[in-house]
Amino acid sequence: MSSSSRPLHIDPLEKKWLKVAFALIALFVGVILYTGFFQHVHPPGGMETIDSAALHLSEEFAEDRLGVSVAPDGAIKVTLVAARYGFYPRSIKVPAGRPITFRIASADVLHGLHVPMTNLATMVVPGYISTVTTRFPKPGEYPLLCNEYCGMGHDHMWSQLQVVSQEDWDALTPSSKEP
Repeated sequence: MSSSSRPLHIDPLEKKWLKVAFALIALFVGVILYTGFFQHVHPPGGMETIDSAALHLSEEFAEDRLGVSVAPDGAIKVTLVAARYGFYPRSIKVPAGRPITFRIASADVLHGLHVPMTNLATMVVPGYISTVTTRFPKPGEYPLLCNEYCGMGHDHMWSQLQVVSQEDWDALTPSSKEP
């Protein structure tokens, strides 16, 4: 009997591990398909680009236009610039329980924006505008932290986010809501 006509023998323990491996692969593919089709989690598309070197000359990211702005329809937008080593403006005040759109651009290198204990986290890539919409369920003070190493001063890169109640937000003057 030649070696080519011998039946293939796979150890029973190896068969079990093969089944486990294929089951995990099927599970991972299933989770990806589920999140893509039913939870609408997709990779970003339609990315907006911007010239990081001329960021301060752009209309939206000019220094006097940074911060919180309220559209006539009541939509709230926060415009930020991430640069070594801070987020600008350094302090932001937004209302609790309302959708807030953050638009962030990097003036220099790769940064990350993370607000602990919330679902706000994104990468800020030079040359692109990162847009994230979230809502903060309860008032409080939160730090805006950089979660991508950006250089020697990375550990000092932060800003302050103050989430206020809707009543306190309504009591603010329009000039204090806008940059």
